[in-house]
Amino acid sequence: MSDSDDYPSAQRRRTEGSGVRRSHGGGSSGHNNTFQTKLFIDGQFVDSHSGKTFVVMNPATGEELARVSEGDKADVDVAVRAARRCFETTWKFTDGSRRRDLMLKLADLIERNKEELATIESLDNGKPYNESLNVDLALTVKCFRYYAGWADKIQGKVNPVDGSFFSFSKHEPLGVVGQIIPWNFPLLMAAWKLGPALATGCTVVLKPAEQTPLSALRLAELIHEAGYPNGCVNIIPGFGPTAGGAISSHMDVDKVAFTGSTEVGKIVMEAAAKSNLKKVTLELGGKSPLIICEDADLDAAVEAAQVGIFFNQGQVCTASSRIYVHERIYDAFVDAFVRASKRRTQGNPFRDVSMGPQVSQEQQDTIMRYIKAGKSEGAELALGGRKGQSNGYFVEPTIFTNVSDDMTIAREEIFGPVSCVLKFRTLEEAIKRGNRSNYGLAAGIFTRDLGTAFKYANEIKAGTVWVNTYNSFDAAQPFGGFKMSGIGRELGEYALSNYTEVKCVMIKLPEAPIKN
Repeated sequence: MSDSDDYPSAQRRRTEGSGVRRSHGGGSSGHNNTFQTKLFIDGQFVDSHSGKTFVVMNPATGEELARVSEGDKADVDVAVRAARRCFETTWKFTDGSRRRDLMLKLADLIERNKEELATIESLDNGKPYNESLNVDLALTVKCFRYYAGWADKIQGKVNPVDGSFFSFSKHEPLGVVGQIIPWNFPLLMAAWKLGPALATGCTVVLKPAEQTPLSALRLAELIHEAGYPNGCVNIIPGFGPTAGGAISSHMDVDKVAFTGSTEVGKIVMEAAAKSNLKKVTLELGGKSPLIICEDADLDAAVEAAQVGIFFNQGQVCTASSRIYVHERIYDAFVDAFVRASKRRTQGNPFRDVSMGPQVSQEQQDTIMRYIKAGKSEGAELALGGRKGQSNGYFVEPTIFTNVSDDMTIAREEIFGPVSCVLKFRTLEEAIKRGNRSNYGLAAGIFTRDLGTAFKYANEIKAGTVWVNTYNSFDAAQPFGGFKMSGIGRELGEYALSNYTEVKCVMIKLPEAPIKN
């Protein structure tokens, strides 16, 4: 499976200061890695107030990767004060063109260090290095450049009103925002949240996931190098109930943005409501349906289904974990899908593989419980269903057939490489069954008929609908979900409204004299 000798080695030490020099060489160079492991508060890298640290694991080997300072409420308090001071004295008065230039400089720094950042991401998360470099890093750079373009274009409107008044609206930055990001796309999710917040003039206290904090801390170094003012961005590694809870309930945080599970999203929203009724945006779970119609290009549909469920080891909120296939092509699709899935390679993410490990032992155990439930409830295991033979947290690509909608594996988000393939007869039936879920994040359809595609897009309850493609993203395209998949939208122009208040100004004008 994998050989730990092929991994870039990690010097397991606490780094000192704010500028740690590295030599990665990218990929499987074998050069030593040194990680930034301290909190980033008010432009400085500091130990946590408590002095506690926590272990970050390499999911491909099950070995310790680094020890990171553990932030909690005391550290969040200091970070929020720094963010408030920066906002009130500096950042909200900074010209949009200056915010634009800083973000473009940050994007350039990320691009210049992309091989190193991709190496950190693959070591920390386990995803294949080629995906870290060509997907995560590429989209991260594009996201920051996209929002740099908006920074000097935040504008209001002149409102036509009755009477002798001049009325206009303006968009002002919300203030201090808390951002809690997940472990499946650590750097990219940081970009999704930092981009619109910094473009609109907000300051940030960001908590990376405890499983994958290392790329966010390296990003903090680049933010500092780019020249952002002290306190503009603060990064606090730590755990959800402590650091995350402190952000969600803090009385001087004006808004919290969270990406993660629906269960934790409810906790974040409750804490926000009970504190100062801060604004909340949530990007949560999914159980996305992919419909394969009788007239679909079968080869293209199989390829998209592979991307839909096995990309990032299935640890994607939009994963196409429910694949509905027309009964006339069901057997042909299953046969082709299984054959294609058998060709997927899995192992050391710094080799030429298509899949790495799950992010943690906990995630591996959760997926295996779902696989066990699928078998016990009568689904037929067509492929996989086992742990990988490695010290890491690997799960084989897994396909279930003869699945019914009421089975646990068809109802609950698994967040792993486990696919359910179900039959349908009519489009109306597929739409009805696709909508029979508490989630509504994404959906897909493969068909050659434009009318069929539009009918599905109009009637499926999902924030994103892909037609003859799957898991295609762009920074200009808004992203978010219906129902329990979340509140609000990220990306695109829509995300800017998450970080601004709209103020209306009404000016009384002199009455114009009436002439006969």
